[in-house]
Amino acid sequence: MALALERLSRPSLDGFFIHFDADSLDDSVMPAVDYRLPDGFSWNEMTAILKAAMASRHAVGLEVTIYNPTLDENGAAGCGLTNALVAALAPNRRNRASTVSGA
Repeated sequence: MALALERLSRPSLDGFFIHFDADSLDDSVMPAVDYRLPDGFSWNEMTAILKAAMASRHAVGLEVTIYNPTLDENGAAGCGLTNALVAALAPNRRNRASTVSGA
């Protein structure tokens, strides 16, 4: 991840766009996709990946695709996806404190 972010954050680029496919998540946590994947990412792994990408400050956008609500019988997969996105996109408390204090 560090190597990818280093390449994406080089000065010759204006930034990078994040495309996250919900079908890259493990089948046990995300059955609401058209292409189910055993051994995919966990919620924690997804959160860590997106949090790292967003922390680089070079991310210019994010899209999440492939989630299919018609395949989510009880809504649990959608809730899990939403919770993971909220956790990944929440400001880092340390960054927020340094912004507020002017550091």
